[in-house]
Amino acid sequence: MNHLSQIRNKFVGSDKIAALAKEWKNDGEIVVFTNGCFDLLHLGHIEYLAQAADLGSKFIIGLNSDQSVKTLGKGELRPIKDQKTRGAILAALEFVSAVVIFNEETPYQLIASILPNILVKGGDWETNSIVGASIVTKNGGQVKSIPFIDGYSTTNYVEKIQNGKS
Repeated sequence: MNHLSQIRNKFVGSDKIAALAKEWKNDGEIVVFTNGCFDLLHLGHIEYLAQAADLGSKFIIGLNSDQSVKTLGKGELRPIKDQKTRGAILAALEFVSAVVIFNEETPYQLIASILPNILVKGGDWETNSIVGASIVTKNGGQVKSIPFIDGYSTTNYVEKIQNGKS
């Protein structure tokens, strides 16, 4: 299979991701889930995602749709990249098993359908306030928070671009 096909095959519809996650878990895989906008992928994202992927054997990323990003108050110019582009960049990462786009403001329904073994968010989230934490732990899963790397922020990059600074 060529690389482009591999990337495309990692896009999984929200109607199929639960069955795929169940199949993986039945095969003994440890399913890890995280979510986000991942608009301008930077070193902080890469290190966070790699650490999250290292927690298990299958790694699913829930990607906020363009519509969903607009509801999060990140600014009128966001997302900068459309969901297809953001998703393809994530799917191109070797350690990503699946990318699923969601339209809701939060990924709660997606998490409830997948019931990952491990739910992960960045260090700005306390584990008890992570969306979906209660349903994951109730079903025997774990919730983890991975520290951010200081100095990396999509918002900061957007401000640099707007101000013409590098």
